[in-house]
Amino acid sequence: MTSESLEYEPDVQRVLTTHAETRAYYNKIAKFYDLLAEHSEQPMREAGLQMLAVTVGEQVLEIGCGTGHCTVELAMAVGPAGRVFGLDLSDKMIEQTTELLRKRGLTDRAEIRQGDASRLSYPDNSLDAVFMSFTLELFDTPEIPVVLKECLRVLKPGGRIAVVAISREGKPGLMIEAYEWTHNHFPNLLDCRPIYVRRALEAAGFDISQAKVESMWVPVELVLGVKPGT
Repeated sequence: MTSESLEYEPDVQRVLTTHAETRAYYNKIAKFYDLLAEHSEQPMREAGLQMLAVTVGEQVLEIGCGTGHCTVELAMAVGPAGRVFGLDLSDKMIEQTTELLRKRGLTDRAEIRQGDASRLSYPDNSLDAVFMSFTLELFDTPEIPVVLKECLRVLKPGGRIAVVAISREGKPGLMIEAYEWTHNHFPNLLDCRPIYVRRALEAAGFDISQAKVESMWVPVELVLGVKPGT
């Protein structure tokens, strides 16, 4: 574990599954993901999108595009002059996103690819905004600063990042304890765990513009970071 990780996640559990195992798991559940998580996650994702406030003509990256609901909303927000780049580790999730964009007639505004967020293929200072919802907590603790540094690199000075993730902020309650116990004992069943979102973004070099903790059935952090510079 890096010293950078220890600074802001001293009591956060590790992710025990490999990238290959994670990809296989999400490939398996891609067609059913919305049935499993849409009801609880959707309000939090919407709040994160409102926080990011994408405008017409912007270039936006969504990391962990999943089944594509946020990708569609981002594509609508950027308009014909903008562009949305969707990235997901699971090729089956990519298929779900691509199909949803096709149904909504938005394929000309989006570029969707399978890949790993720890090695982004986009040029330095090329994007206006990055969006992540229920994705950052899937990365192992030493990988989180790597992913966020990549986001910092590809954003333009003044560019924004909005992250929605299960949070360990505040006093751990029974639900968090049960969540972490399940993650520790059955990592293939529950592959993510609560993290400190604001701390991670600050450690990566972002200025924090907005931050709040909401309640799902566990605490959820919604944080808006800005790349320093003009």
